[in-house]
Amino acid sequence: MKPTSDFWILFLTRMLRLFSYGLLSVILVIYLAEIGLSKTQIGLLLSLTLIGDVFVSLWITLNADSFGRKRMLMLSATLIILAGFSFAVTNNFILLLLAAIIGVISPSGNEVGPFLSIEQAALSQIIPEHSRTRMFAWYHLCGFFATALGSLLAGVIIHFVLNAGASSLESYRAVIFLYAVLGVMLGILFTQLSSEIEAPIKNSVKATPKYFGLHDSRSKVFKLSALFAVDAFGGGFILQSIIAYWFYVRFQIDPVVLGGIFFGMNIFAGFSGLLAARIASRIGLVNTMVLTHLPSNFLLIVVPLMPSLPLAISVLSLRSVISQMDVPTRQSYTMAVVHPDERSAAAGITNIARTLGASASPVLAVPMLASASLLNFPFFLAGGIKIVYDLMLYQWFKTIKPLEEGTINPLTENVA
Repeated sequence: MKPTSDFWILFLTRMLRLFSYGLLSVILVIYLAEIGLSKTQIGLLLSLTLIGDVFVSLWITLNADSFGRKRMLMLSATLIILAGFSFAVTNNFILLLLAAIIGVISPSGNEVGPFLSIEQAALSQIIPEHSRTRMFAWYHLCGFFATALGSLLAGVIIHFVLNAGASSLESYRAVIFLYAVLGVMLGILFTQLSSEIEAPIKNSVKATPKYFGLHDSRSKVFKLSALFAVDAFGGGFILQSIIAYWFYVRFQIDPVVLGGIFFGMNIFAGFSGLLAARIASRIGLVNTMVLTHLPSNFLLIVVPLMPSLPLAISVLSLRSVISQMDVPTRQSYTMAVVHPDERSAAAGITNIARTLGASASPVLAVPMLASASLLNFPFFLAGGIKIVYDLMLYQWFKTIKPLEEGTINPLTENVA
């Protein structure tokens, strides 16, 4: 099947969006500290950013198939613009909270907002089933490459603005203004999508009533959502902006160097998705998710135990090679085990569960960075919680396989 213009637009918007997230994540916590926010206020702001995203994304994704996926993507781009300009022009904590709750800001460098859920459903609709995992792997790679490039250029932009005679605060603010401008570009691209990405209403299953946009797959989706929330709660302790600040405190690294470090790690993580698709074709999606995620979480626990900067970077880079292999496989698995007319809702609910899980962590993690005795605890907590998630995922879903993998029909099999 030849890729359509919608296919290329969705890949391009993914890259543009993740590029902007990569830019922001390197400097966000440092910027908030520079404008005078306390560690507690920063942690609260990051958590409420994610909590606000839950409610906004939930409403948008549950209504995307009814109101139109294209319209909802354009609305979501508007929320990036709102948040970006608000963060750039005010130092008022209350106004920043409001912008964080209503708008779309990524403190992690990863996907936030309703974009991913709607795009997953749209892409799954316009490509063949047998190409789904491979396509998600490339989609994943493009996103990570864009995040890596954004992380790298954040340091370059800061260096350029500083050399022009601006202050550190002004250089960070320039990056946030750019984030808002990229939101404008994103909205323009979404206007070019066709009606082919809209939900196939004529194929909807009407016999079973829908709740939260789901019918026969509710049990599986809610179970997956609970597990993904646990995983994201662990991941929330080591958001990219938190890791950046940890390196800044522990080894006194400036943002230019941090940008280069995260560029390399995101490149490693992106290419791992292609390998994940090959592994999944041999051992299955669930096995790939678990067997690649477990060792990455043990490496995460080891990072703060390293006595020097080169060793800490080496271990974190090694982890990045395998830590994201579960992402394209997880996305593909979720789309495979639900009906086509449930995909937007299933992607929305599972992604929102991840956001909700992650939202509770920064308010706990950031204050730890202010204490010498607790500085390394975010890594320990993240690794331990994520290991629990891996073991539970395997136990609950090892027998529920996509049609292309086994004889159990994922659309009729219930999770015990």
